[in-house]
Amino acid sequence: MPALTGRIRTPAATYAEVLRTPGAWKFYLAAAPARIGIAMTSLGIVWLVHSSTGSYAAAGSVTGGFAVAEALAGPQVARLIDKYGQTRMLPITLLAHGLAVALLIGLTLQSAPLPVLVAAGVLAGGSLPQVGAQTSARWSHALRGRPGLSSAYALESLGTGVAFMVGPALVGTVSSLASPVAGSILATTLLLAGGLSLSVQRSTAPPPAAHERGTGKARLMRPTFLGLIGTNIGIGLFFGSMQVSVTAYALSTGSPGLAGPLYSVTSLVSLFAGLAYGARRWRTPPLTQLAITLAGLALTCVPLLMVETPLQAGLALALPGLAIAPFQILSAVLTQAEVHPAVLTQAFTWLNSGCAAGIALGAAFAGHIVDAHDPHYGFLLALLSATAAAVVAVVIRVGR
Repeated sequence: MPALTGRIRTPAATYAEVLRTPGAWKFYLAAAPARIGIAMTSLGIVWLVHSSTGSYAAAGSVTGGFAVAEALAGPQVARLIDKYGQTRMLPITLLAHGLAVALLIGLTLQSAPLPVLVAAGVLAGGSLPQVGAQTSARWSHALRGRPGLSSAYALESLGTGVAFMVGPALVGTVSSLASPVAGSILATTLLLAGGLSLSVQRSTAPPPAAHERGTGKARLMRPTFLGLIGTNIGIGLFFGSMQVSVTAYALSTGSPGLAGPLYSVTSLVSLFAGLAYGARRWRTPPLTQLAITLAGLALTCVPLLMVETPLQAGLALALPGLAIAPFQILSAVLTQAEVHPAVLTQAFTWLNSGCAAGIALGAAFAGHIVDAHDPHYGFLLALLSATAAAVVAVVIRVGR
């Protein structure tokens, strides 16, 4: 993470101040099991479908349908949440998602044809509640115009990072030791429990915008916000290419078991970088920070082009983690400052969708490149993706 001018605060005191916001710790903790459930869902589908069909291609098709539906339908569901409120819409989306997963499990157990399974996966993805976007909207509602918002988003980044470290390991363990059905049921149960706990907390929910005029796309799709979506697509491309490239590198060394630990290095460093970033009150304008952070991400990818041993790869993979969480925090801070509160849940969901689309494209591109050359070319794609995101950030900064 680049060194920027800021005032250091004691981290414990900084985060304690944020969590002392009325109702904050309650909705933050309520969302925790839901985050883990979301992190388990996609991999759980892979286990579920593969156990029935014996085909990773089939499992990938269903998971792909799930991911595309989530990316496309998520902002539309978020629009309804902004319009009618979280407390009204969240239980409805949870019910729809629970029924869709139950349908997918039932069809899988009956060995339904692949197109039918893909359709069920699409229903599950399209109804997946965007819990992270809703808790981010709650933080913005609680802290708008007050200091500490970057610390709140650092907590959001921490919660998401921990969930995506714990969730995949948990669903893999349950699916292998018990059954794939049990893994998917556990994922959905955690999501439903956390989501329902969040929905009953009315005092911290942003007010619905059903009766407010002029809160449509004109207030959402502003140039700066479109640029933020562009940077998130670039980060998604980075993530997707890194996932494939790290796996391919581990396989090329004859140690496939190193893929998970190597990839987790970036995630672990990112968690600590996010906490350190959120413990400061920054004087540098956020748009400038965004451009510097993404430029730093691109630079930290350069050593990956020259790694020769797993130890070197582990050290090189630690460097990009310094910029990941600060980027995510800055992206959220800029979004809440740019868009109208009445469409904030949609805005956060669009960022998630852009990142998800980038991950899918990055994984596909990196797969072809690595097959044709070697893993270092995949790392080059990650470098180019981060560079593209940095260019977009600079364009946004210059345009303001």
